[in-house]
Amino acid sequence: MKALVWHGKRDVRVDEVPDPTIQEPTDAIIKVTSTAICGSDLHLYEVLGAYLTPGDILGHEPMGIVEEVGAEVTHIKPGDRVVIPFNISCGHCWMCERNLHAQCETTQQREQGKGAALFGYTSLYGGVPGGQAEYLRVPQAQFGPIPVPEGPSDQRFVYLSDILPTAWQAVKFADVPEGGTLAVVGLGPVGQLAARIGRHLGAERVIGVDLVTERLALAAEFGAEVLDVSRVDDVAEALIGLTGGRGPDSVVEAVGMEAHGSPAAKAAQTAVGLLPDTLAKPLIDRMAVDRLDALHTCLKAVRRGGTVSVVGVYGGEIDPMPMMEMFDRGITMRMGQCHVKRWIDELLPLVLDPSDPLGTEHLATHLLPLVEGPRGYEMFQAKDDGCIKVVLQP
Repeated sequence: MKALVWHGKRDVRVDEVPDPTIQEPTDAIIKVTSTAICGSDLHLYEVLGAYLTPGDILGHEPMGIVEEVGAEVTHIKPGDRVVIPFNISCGHCWMCERNLHAQCETTQQREQGKGAALFGYTSLYGGVPGGQAEYLRVPQAQFGPIPVPEGPSDQRFVYLSDILPTAWQAVKFADVPEGGTLAVVGLGPVGQLAARIGRHLGAERVIGVDLVTERLALAAEFGAEVLDVSRVDDVAEALIGLTGGRGPDSVVEAVGMEAHGSPAAKAAQTAVGLLPDTLAKPLIDRMAVDRLDALHTCLKAVRRGGTVSVVGVYGGEIDPMPMMEMFDRGITMRMGQCHVKRWIDELLPLVLDPSDPLGTEHLATHLLPLVEGPRGYEMFQAKDDGCIKVVLQP
């Protein structure tokens, strides 16, 4: 089969690789019909290469048609249309019983000190082959796959694999009070959905923050006020000014470790990326510093007693934080990988609604065949050609 594989920093290629097979009675094999490129994939493209091996299959946002199931998989069958959550969880362990699927104890990566295994996301998270391929082996398929009906386009459903429940969890964790204001810092795909969800769940005001013209325009189209980073000297002060001198009640941080405006940390990331893997891994594991400009902006902008919900991916171990200010101002922070299955019952009716209230049908700016995956990565990282979201179609 064809698959998009990692060969080095900013070097992904479509190669011929062996077809996956059933290995456990809880496995399934799906024929992938759509698979998206995630903002988290760009971290692999750039700064987390030390944990990848040339030939690793990327991707963790797939859906498709069931081809084959193991003996213990009973809730899906060949021919069913399914979405595959990006985290691999069993559904029956102590963590899963508490809807903490991203911490599943059956697939938890204890040797690495990490949570549940993820598709296509480095040796830190199990080294499981990803879904940017023609076929995908799905472990723990007795629980994970989400059956969806025939009819509506894949674009209605594929985001249930990651970014839609991730954005939903981010807004839920942000705990926006009735009549409150939500700021969303970073208007990539997750930030776009978080802004829409904030309005859907009742925030009186949603303010979207970014510096890319197309992203700002799209957020405004769905009812957000927008703040162009390039037009202000201090984003936190601008947000405080827009909210009567108090600050937003809640802030979603949807940027992560590669934020703009952090030149020293960017230089450190670049330097580590040039080292051999044997030297880079311990530095990333114990000494890594993230680019924190976006996170610090959120912490300084939110009102006293407010909540910052962190959905951007971070990997640092010695990140400096303004602890005195956070403590004095009584800020709540919530964060973590999304517990995808926890939110599906709330999200599926919205996705099936013919009015498409969250605009999933039109989020993707680029639908490409799998063979154009390398170009998709290039465009998405560079934000060229108005690229906001890429979906690959094997």
